[in-house]
Amino acid sequence: MSTMILSVPDMNCTSCIAKIENAFQAQAAMSVSVNLADKQVIINEEIDIEKAKSIIQSVGYVSEQVLDAKRATKEKSELEQSQYHKQMWQAFIGLGVGIPLMLWGLFGGEMQISDPSDQFIWGAVGVLTLVLMVTTGAHFYQGMWRALKAKSANMDSLIALGTGAAWFYSMLVVLMPQWFPFDTRHVYFEASVMILGLINLGHALELRARGKTSEAVQSLLGLQASTAIRITDSGDEEVEIAELVLGDRIRLKPGGRVALDGEVLEGQSLLNESMLTGEPVPVNKEAGDSVSAGTVNGNGSLIYRVSSGVDDTRLAKIIELVQQAQTSKMPIGRLTDQISAYFVPVVIVIALLSAGIWYFAGPAPQLSHALVVLTSVLIIACPCALGLATPMSIMVSVGRAAKMGVLIRNGEALQTASKVSCVVLDKTGTLTQGKPTATDFTLIDQAEDELQLLLHIASLEQASEHPLASAIIDKASAAGLTLLEPEVFTNHQGMGIVGTMAVSTSSVKAVSSDYAIGNRALMDKLQIDGVNDINDLTSSWAEMAKTPVYVAKGGRLVALIAISDPLHEGVKEAVSALKADGMRVVLLSGDNEKTVQAVAKQVGIDEINAQVLPEEKQQHVTRLQAEGEVVAMVGDGINDAPALVSADVGIAIGSGTEIAIESADLTLLSHQLMTLASTFKLAKAGMRNIKQNLFGAFIYNTLGIPVAAGVLFPLTGMLLSPVIAGGAMALSSLTVVTNANRLCHQKLD
Repeated sequence: MSTMILSVPDMNCTSCIAKIENAFQAQAAMSVSVNLADKQVIINEEIDIEKAKSIIQSVGYVSEQVLDAKRATKEKSELEQSQYHKQMWQAFIGLGVGIPLMLWGLFGGEMQISDPSDQFIWGAVGVLTLVLMVTTGAHFYQGMWRALKAKSANMDSLIALGTGAAWFYSMLVVLMPQWFPFDTRHVYFEASVMILGLINLGHALELRARGKTSEAVQSLLGLQASTAIRITDSGDEEVEIAELVLGDRIRLKPGGRVALDGEVLEGQSLLNESMLTGEPVPVNKEAGDSVSAGTVNGNGSLIYRVSSGVDDTRLAKIIELVQQAQTSKMPIGRLTDQISAYFVPVVIVIALLSAGIWYFAGPAPQLSHALVVLTSVLIIACPCALGLATPMSIMVSVGRAAKMGVLIRNGEALQTASKVSCVVLDKTGTLTQGKPTATDFTLIDQAEDELQLLLHIASLEQASEHPLASAIIDKASAAGLTLLEPEVFTNHQGMGIVGTMAVSTSSVKAVSSDYAIGNRALMDKLQIDGVNDINDLTSSWAEMAKTPVYVAKGGRLVALIAISDPLHEGVKEAVSALKADGMRVVLLSGDNEKTVQAVAKQVGIDEINAQVLPEEKQQHVTRLQAEGEVVAMVGDGINDAPALVSADVGIAIGSGTEIAIESADLTLLSHQLMTLASTFKLAKAGMRNIKQNLFGAFIYNTLGIPVAAGVLFPLTGMLLSPVIAGGAMALSSLTVVTNANRLCHQKLD
């Protein structure tokens, strides 16, 4: 199922979101995601593009399909830049005329119509004001007209009605002053242009600040190469990546960017994968290794084979996931959606009722007071800040997490992550590298030749299927040894191997030696001498989570090999950071208890559960939840799947594979476990930010409307000016956007 994205430039408040969502539910019985911050509608169900556009048009909005994310982002950036300059110019014009008119009234200038000369002067001002309103506010009036045709109302409706009412009343006073009592012949032309100027200024500044929230996706999109050097029978050719097909061979030059995911065929080089994984150290790539689109080559040269299409690369899936997460909703934001569906119509009713009360029961001049109240309530009630409160914070949080190498699946996962009290860590592949390594090679019989002995041991182990065998073979390969074929080989299930190797001397196959390589049980079975003499050494290894491999030759112990699964860098510091934040940290592993205890001791974990089967991990997570913990389970995203699904927050670490990205709530693209602690801090900071935004927006609208309606008039004798209401409305949206962008610089260490 493909995702359809539609750009809706005219969306500007929560009522817009509610109308579009309700329209799709009513006309197509489907749910859609609406991103107010990016002004996009995301559809994850099958629907004809024309029908989708028609549904959006039915509620008063024009839409266009987004086909190329990279191009759309560039066009959006260019459009926003153009809109910013246009709105700044509109603000400058509106305020340039409105401020002098307002100052004229403040400093005692006559703003009442008392004779024909006043009619002429203010009539000219009224015409000029009308021209300015059309010039600087046409988009508001067009938006109201579209909403009216769709039998709905939006933020534009409030602005258009408020400024239109102020202008229409003033012009009627100029043209027909005899219709009004003398003390109500006041004109409000300055309010109309000042309000439009202030709102345009607020929108322009908001647009500029809002652009910062998309930086993460823009950075990821910027990683996508546009061309690649394809190797053909007739030579190299530079082609657009859209022309590449699976199996094409690509030449990657020094400093070049990988075009599409692939497998290295020739060459060796270091690739910088930091923008995808957050891992700062370049990764060595050679034949057989995979490369990811968007990563940057170092000084070497590679030839790789394309293994994925443009839309199927790891980078493309990450971008899609980040965009989906940024458009998702949180439970905390659903109250906003419920309110917004009825907000604008209710505000219009409140404005009319308030104006009616002032007209029929208020003090003189009733008509002027009624107009001021009507205009002020309509303007100050615009729910822009309410609509931006949650999505702006989600966008910044998810974007910053992506820059850290952490993919957050949706807003709900972000909210849950902020409440996590217990972190359950898998051992292999999470704390440890999941790759056994021979760390120690100790000769018990000093008469033995170390390299010769290692050669024979590794040669026998190459026939073994035991996971530890690869560690010994790797050690021999690192020493530059070429393995031999054993004469005799026998596997002892669960214990080790025995076999015979020919000893090379000056004469060919002069001597054959019998070996036994395995655990203590194999040594005891074969009654090998000298095993008890090294108990102190094996015990000290066990405390360091090292597994001993005994090597016997000719019936006597000659060497001991220590094999361990090394810890990932920074694991101890990460566990310490989680505990410092008040988290309960639990180690869960299928490994034997002694090894798990040793690893736990190394990293500072006090609570362990060892020898746990994959299906039992889920039971341990459920038990912790029953104890009242909000549990985050950290695993590799594959064999820990039941536990990851059962946890409140499932976190896949290290792989960044498709299965991990698709199944986990959060995915850590690198093995830098320190990002886990930072992610929980970011989630908490994001939730605080959202609550601040919602509190500010609710307080603004809750207090602003009654103040505009005149509840303070009996105490102060003053009504809120429509100009001040317009400025406050614009400032509230700008405050929300600015507050959300503080998350970009939030300290997480």
